[in-house]
Amino acid sequence: MISVRNVTLAYGKRVLFDEVNLNFIKGNCYGVIGANGAGKSTFLKILSGEIEPNKGNVEISPGERLAVLRQNQYEFDEIKVLNVVLMGHKKLWEVLHERETLYAKEEFTEEDGMKAAELEGEFGEMGGYEAESDAASLLGDLGIKENYHQSLLSEIPSNMKVRVLLAQALFGNPDILLLDEPTNGLDIETIGWLENFLADYENIVLVVSHDRHFLDAVCTHVADVDRAKIKIFTGNYTFWYESSQLMARQMTDKNKKVEDKRQALLDFIARFSANASKSKQATSRKKALEKLTIEDIEPSNRRYPGIIFQPLREVGNQILNVENLSTSIEGKKLFDKVTFSINKGEKIAFLSRNPLAVTNFFEIINKNMEAEGGKYEWGTTITKAYLPVENNEFFNNSLTLLDWLRQYVPPHVTDADEPFIRGFLGKMLFSGDDILKKTNVLSGGEKVRCMISRMMLQNPNAIVLDQPTNHLDLESIQSFNEGCQTFPGIVLLTSHDHTFMQTVANRIIELTPKGIIDRLMSFDEYMEDERVKVLKEEMYN
Repeated sequence: MISVRNVTLAYGKRVLFDEVNLNFIKGNCYGVIGANGAGKSTFLKILSGEIEPNKGNVEISPGERLAVLRQNQYEFDEIKVLNVVLMGHKKLWEVLHERETLYAKEEFTEEDGMKAAELEGEFGEMGGYEAESDAASLLGDLGIKENYHQSLLSEIPSNMKVRVLLAQALFGNPDILLLDEPTNGLDIETIGWLENFLADYENIVLVVSHDRHFLDAVCTHVADVDRAKIKIFTGNYTFWYESSQLMARQMTDKNKKVEDKRQALLDFIARFSANASKSKQATSRKKALEKLTIEDIEPSNRRYPGIIFQPLREVGNQILNVENLSTSIEGKKLFDKVTFSINKGEKIAFLSRNPLAVTNFFEIINKNMEAEGGKYEWGTTITKAYLPVENNEFFNNSLTLLDWLRQYVPPHVTDADEPFIRGFLGKMLFSGDDILKKTNVLSGGEKVRCMISRMMLQNPNAIVLDQPTNHLDLESIQSFNEGCQTFPGIVLLTSHDHTFMQTVANRIIELTPKGIIDRLMSFDEYMEDERVKVLKEEMYN
């Protein structure tokens, strides 16, 4: 168990945590959520001992081992990959090193023999004789091929390094596992493996993530960081979000009887309790929800942006025709023979094993790049709004947010006065003096929120989104997702956010070096379709 007692942390006048008291219990996985800058990562560092609070303390049950997903991959650059993983179990690594040093001695005394016997016993108790094979198996599960295991960490591809550090944290079944954004750099298949691993994990897990599908798959509880406090709620992220929204609606509905409100909340709890999956962790979540009372449900204090795209006109019959489009980078084909047309009502998720393929495709159809071959044509009724994955070129000035957004007022708007501009910025939670902030000092999340304001201002009937959840907090992601679901126009998107892709898209197009795979189905159906899996291997090999 981890006990947090009266933990307080402040940087100058800014108070991150004020008298926080919590217990984290074995068998539970806690999703740590909160707005950007609320202190989620800092809290994990307090638990690990990396940061000392101004007041209070953290107590860990005696004999329990804590493991942390490290963020600094360069720390292990000159160490072999397999050894980096073994180092995750500090005590085992120390015994292994001491054992090897002892056996390497030229003169081996009787005293050395007694020490060696002691070390061998300790080594065996910790599973030392299976350690290398266990570490190799873990690396394999995370997609690190065997030929990399004896390489230095500095010698393997950069996207593999984060997986090695994840294997290091998971190695040796730690009693307490602290994971800060563990899905970063992982593909969909590896994220699925990690979901299953953590869902069946029987010790304590605390995880910070912006991936709602991942949080829903692994978490039994939510630890909500808000207003310098942390509250623990039973259930996964979706349960926390929907229950808090329901409670807020119940509180404002003065015409509904108390008993009706109570029954609606009880029905809500029962519905979520019934939706447990096959994993042990989900079973424990089901049991916890069944014990939950409506008194445990509270409305969230969060502010959610208002992301609503309102088309000026409906799309016509001709939307986008693409014919034999192709492009390469440094002689390597990103995609070829891309041919398709878009119909009314379609929201299309684009995929590729090479993420540059989708980014380049979006840049081409938005006239920011030239294709090597083929052509495309947008319909005359289409008004597009594009959210690129890289947006720095839009902010290389020192304009205020008010003046920055004023640049993008479309010709059809004739009354773009200050209150009008403020309204669009206000929807993205820029209020008061925020609009006088200079664009050259914005954070990554603030820049994306500005770009979304710009998109809404354009009244598009077609939106193109390249990794729309990058840099956003969960509140903005949730609102953006819902805005795309209710949008009556065309959506073209690619995202690492599983929930975004599943809830928005009704058609999937995968770009490959040998053409496209095009299916009218949901994202989950596409990922599970055995015929698609066979076709993928043909298209990429």
